[in-house]
Amino acid sequence: MSTTTLNEPFGPRQEESAGSETVARAFVASQWQLVWWRFKEHKVAVISGVFVILIYMVALFAEFLAPFAPDEVNAQYLYAPPQQLHLFDTSDGGFRIAPHVYGYSSVVDPAAGRRTFTINPEQKIPLGFLVEGDPYKLWNLFPMNRHFIGPQQAGQPMYLLGADRLGRDMLSRLIYGTRISMSIGLVGVFLSLVLGILLGGMSGYYGGVVDNIIQRAIEFLRSIPTIPLWMGLAAALPANWPPLRIYFGITVILSLIGWTGLARVVRGRFLALRSEEFVTAAELDGASDLRIIVRYMVPSFMSHIIASTTLAIPAMILSETSLSFLGLGLQAPLVSWGTLLREAQSVRTVLQAPWQMWPAVAVVVTVLALNFLGDGLRDAADPYL
Repeated sequence: MSTTTLNEPFGPRQEESAGSETVARAFVASQWQLVWWRFKEHKVAVISGVFVILIYMVALFAEFLAPFAPDEVNAQYLYAPPQQLHLFDTSDGGFRIAPHVYGYSSVVDPAAGRRTFTINPEQKIPLGFLVEGDPYKLWNLFPMNRHFIGPQQAGQPMYLLGADRLGRDMLSRLIYGTRISMSIGLVGVFLSLVLGILLGGMSGYYGGVVDNIIQRAIEFLRSIPTIPLWMGLAAALPANWPPLRIYFGITVILSLIGWTGLARVVRGRFLALRSEEFVTAAELDGASDLRIIVRYMVPSFMSHIIASTTLAIPAMILSETSLSFLGLGLQAPLVSWGTLLREAQSVRTVLQAPWQMWPAVAVVVTVLALNFLGDGLRDAADPYL
């Protein structure tokens, strides 16, 4: 026979009370609160979300974070190897914060006809934060000349990720490429989102002839091999277009291809929702078809749309990278991860300057982070499971 102890009110009953309070909070919480609570439990997705935010912050402040202009050429440092960043100085027996890199010693190889660089530990190049450098306009609005990090004395070499075939800083070009590659993912997914919700919603809401026409168009687009379709549409862009117009053209092309998957998902949801009572009530209340779709039906599965959108951004980034790598996407002087990888096509270049593959590392890490974030959002999209 069980006995009651004096500590019982502070033991199992206290735990039951806490559990009951949690259950009560779940019953009165909104859908977005439930999604957020479950998303926080997905630690990998949370870390990936923070990483994605940092990547977009780099894209937003590219001019400030890049030490040099992306097209700044220096013929003395062609294919210069990466320098190691040292934050502390212990040369005089002390310990102080003094960021610096070591300079180069170069030897010209007459047989190969190229210059070979080695790090010279005798030449110390002091670095500084918020140093003056190349002038720029932040967001094309505010004229500035301060950079996050750079050499304290102008003209001294600082290539933390190495230099390319023209002596341009790979770190600066990688930062500028982040802006274009990541913005193409956002803009392209936004256009695909609009097309997918609009056409998929019309297909599922109206049905009949409208549904047949839209679904046959989707099947036709999905039956065409992706890469030849990209190549054909990209080749249709006029060669005399300026780089900015080509950028928007590539974005529209990727959007025209990427909306079909989301449209299928939206159509299925609309077929299930159009017979619900709240849709019937809105129809009897005299609401227009557009208001029913936008105001009532789309918000009911907005969490799924957000998860699908997050998973679609990596596909857009890979599409732009593939097109630019093949020479059918963005062209110089625009800098993206795809155009940077195009310069590392030959095996000889990769063997002589493996740091030319840094854009590939950026693509892989970013795509993985976005996929982990999308998986976490997808798992949290239905918090009742």
